Amino acid sequence: MRSGSSVDYLTLKTESASLLNLFLFTLSYKFVDIRKLVDCPPVKENSYTSFGDRWIIVSSILLQKFLLSLANHLKMFKSMQAKIWGVSQETYAPKVKCRDWRLEVGKNLKLGDVDNNFVYYGALTIMASALAYQVPSVIQTVVNNCWKMNLLKCYDFWNDFQEKPTTQVFTFQNTATDPNVVVVAFRGSSEIGDWLVDVNVSWYNIEGIGHIHDGFMQALGLQQDTDWPKDLPPRPDNHEFAYYTLRQLLRDIAKENDKARFIITGHSLGGALAALFVTILAFHGESALLKKLQAVYTFGQPRAGDRHFAQFMNNLTKKYGFHYYRYIYSFDMVPRVPFDFKDSWYKHFGECVYYNSCYKGKFLEVEPNKNYFFEILVIPRKYLTAWWELIRSLVIPLFKGPDYFEGFIRLIVRLFGLLLPGASAHMTQNYINSTRYGKIQLPLDIKP
Repeated sequence: MRSGSSVDYLTLKTESASLLNLFLFTLSYKFVDIRKLVDCPPVKENSYTSFGDRWIIVSSILLQKFLLSLANHLKMFKSMQAKIWGVSQETYAPKVKCRDWRLEVGKNLKLGDVDNNFVYYGALTIMASALAYQVPSVIQTVVNNCWKMNLLKCYDFWNDFQEKPTTQVFTFQNTATDPNVVVVAFRGSSEIGDWLVDVNVSWYNIEGIGHIHDGFMQALGLQQDTDWPKDLPPRPDNHEFAYYTLRQLLRDIAKENDKARFIITGHSLGGALAALFVTILAFHGESALLKKLQAVYTFGQPRAGDRHFAQFMNNLTKKYGFHYYRYIYSFDMVPRVPFDFKDSWYKHFGECVYYNSCYKGKFLEVEPNKNYFFEILVIPRKYLTAWWELIRSLVIPLFKGPDYFEGFIRLIVRLFGLLLPGASAHMTQNYINSTRYGKIQLPLDIKP
C-alpha cells in the first residue's frame, strides 16, 4: 500500500495475479475479488467494475507478464552468450562516427524566432534523446567533438523502489550556437524493465495536480516513505535521485547566468520523465526555474497522468510561457499507452506534433488511433505501413548515400515491425527522419 501524502492510488499486483483470476475478472467483477489483482483504497474498489476498466487492468497485467517472461528468457540468452564469448558483449563501447550523429537543420537557419528555434531544437533534441541511450564515453565524444558543444555531466540515478540505478540522464550546454541554453536529456526505454513501466497503469494521486503514473515517478526520484519532500533529507547511502540532483544543477546554472534558458527532452520513457520533471518543479513552487524554461521536447512519450494532470500541465505552459512539443510518429505504439479511456484513466496534454509515415507533419489536438489496441479497422494500414517503412529504409541510402543506411540492428527491428508494427515505429530513427525530411508549419497561436 502507498504511504506518504497519497490518498488515492491504484497498484497492479502483476506477479501474484493468476491467469485464472484474470480470465474470471474479464467475464465479471463478481467472479473474483478485485483485491487479488490490484491494491487501492477500499472505497475505490467499486470504481473498476465496468468492462472497459476491467479490460484495461487485465490487459496491462497480461502485457507485463509477457514482458517478464521475455526478460527471463533474454537473461538466460545473455548468460549463455557471456559463457560462449567469455565476456559480455556490452563491455565494448561502439566506435563513434560523427556522420552518424550529424545535425541536419538547413544551411541558412538562424535562431531567434519561434519557427527557426522549433526546427533547430527539434533536430537537436531528438539527436540528444537518441544519444541518451549510449554509454557516457560515446555521449562525451559526440557532444564535445562532433557537435562542438560542452558536455556538463552524465548521470545514473537511483530508483528507491527498484533499489538500483534505472534512470540515465546527460546535460550539455549549446556552446556551438546558443551558449545560454542548457539541455537536459533523459534516456528512454532501453530494457524490458522500462517497457514494463510503460505498460503498467498503476498510478497515485498528488493533491492539486491529479493521478500520475507511479512507475514514472519512481524513476524520477519518488521517495519510499515521504513521496516528494521539497528538500531531500540526508541519506546514509548517498544515492542521487534524478529530480533533486537536476533541480540543483539548474539552480546553480541560473545563479551563475541570469540569461540561462533550459530545454528538457527525452524519447519514450525519457519523454514522460522530461514532462514530469517540470510537473514536480511546479509542485515545489520553483517559479524561478520555470521562468527560464524555454521548451520541453518529447518523442514517442507515453501518457503520464489523468485529465486533471493534463489540465494542470496545460495551465502551467500558459502561465510560464514555455513551449511543449510532443512528437508522435505514425503508428508508434508507446504514445498510445497507458490507455485513454473515460475520464478516470490516462490523458495526453498539449498539442501533438504528428508526422505520418511520409514525414508530413501537422499539429493535432489528439493523435490518430489514440489507443493502439482498440481500433481493429486500422490493423491492415499498420501492417502496410510497416512494409513501406522497411522498403524505404533500404531505398534511402541509394539516393542519399551509404551514410544514410540505418544499420543492421535497426533493420532487424523493422523486420520485427512486420509482426508488431507499433514497435518498429517507436524507433528514434523515425523521429530523426521526421525532423530531417519532414515538413510542418507552426500554428499561428503559438507564435510570439
